[in-house]
Amino acid sequence: MNLSAILSYLTDLSQNNNREWYHAHKEEYKAANAEFEALIQALIFRIGEFDPSVLHNEPKTLTFKLNRDTRFSRDKSPYNPAFRAHISSMGKLPVPVGYYLMIKPGSQSFLGGGLFADMFKDATAMVRNFISLNGPEWEQIVNAPDFKQNFTVQGTALKNVPAGFDREHPQAEALKFKSWYLEYPVRDEELEDADQFLTRAAKLFCLMKPFNDYLNRALEGFQMPAR
Repeated sequence: MNLSAILSYLTDLSQNNNREWYHAHKEEYKAANAEFEALIQALIFRIGEFDPSVLHNEPKTLTFKLNRDTRFSRDKSPYNPAFRAHISSMGKLPVPVGYYLMIKPGSQSFLGGGLFADMFKDATAMVRNFISLNGPEWEQIVNAPDFKQNFTVQGTALKNVPAGFDREHPQAEALKFKSWYLEYPVRDEELEDADQFLTRAAKLFCLMKPFNDYLNRALEGFQMPAR
């Protein structure tokens, strides 16, 4: 698989971010997208070695469109020059949490895990309650040496501990978050060797799994809001 072809197409799109160019270069898009789907399929197999729950997925069901919603944005560029996918037991929905990949030129690519969607108040409440009751396990996961070496928990957070929780709670800082996720940056040059990247990505996703499992236990029974 040729990951450089993905970066090349996305670079061209970022420099020609308009509908005319996009439609005139549909064949280049199809070729780059095929390479991305091949990458996702390979990742599914690699992740499946330690998390078989993802093996049933089809790559094309896990990817996101390039189109941007520009209605409330000052940036009216119609496309996001990035290929993105979320691999979980239930596909690309934000819950259950899984393994996220974004490829974007300019060394803006990253591997991700955890809960990115802080707009779901029920999900936030469920995770906060779970952390408050299962703090020692949280600390064990986020303070594991291999985890700390590679990841820092990120997310939108409140300035103060939310109402209903003890300000002196041992996990007070974690309770301030509204989302809890991980991002591991990937430089463009790391995508030049697809096999090497796959091996590295699978290793990092494996390190994320206890974090994902913890959040998914917290989110058990969560229902996505009806549209």
